[in-house]
Amino acid sequence: MQYVVQPGDTLFLIARRFGTTVAAILAANPQITDPNRIFVGQVITIPVTPPVPTPPPTPPPGVRQYVVQPGDTLFLIARRFGTTVPAILAANPQITDPNVIFPGQIINIPVAVPPTPPPTTPTPPPTPTPMPTPPPPGRYVVQPGDTLFLIARRFGTTVAAILAVNPQITDPNLIFPGQIITIP
Repeated sequence: MQYVVQPGDTLFLIARRFGTTVAAILAANPQITDPNRIFVGQVITIPVTPPVPTPPPTPPPGVRQYVVQPGDTLFLIARRFGTTVPAILAANPQITDPNVIFPGQIINIPVAVPPTPPPTTPTPPPTPTPMPTPPPPGRYVVQPGDTLFLIARRFGTTVAAILAVNPQITDPNLIFPGQIITIP
């Protein structure tokens, strides 16, 4: 696969992101003569051979299956389906590393099964739906092109709030793809 080098990229970070090694990237890119000198905008070949995902067992009641999409993380999937990463991991024993999922992989998503009311109970009038509470703090892996402003907007928070829970970020203009930050 072809990859365009982004600001902050190193061969080590790129290799880790795509589950390969620096040596494998160098072997696929003979034009790179110095592994410490890659340039923003440079197009390199990534020798990616994703492992064949282990199909999950047939889902039990209260579980639905989901096909992982490019860019998905367990945190984002959990948030999308109103569950938690630990609940997804419990439903997917084949996931050994929660930071490594692949597009096309089929995972089980626990879903709440609403109880059925007894047939003799009259249905009460609907009550107004309360405003949903914000999701609990989570982790986010910085993607190429991200800025703290864009991340804050995506998660409905502020740059100041993100900086408050990420003391490791000393310069708000300097984040890099692959960096893991806490979202308040």
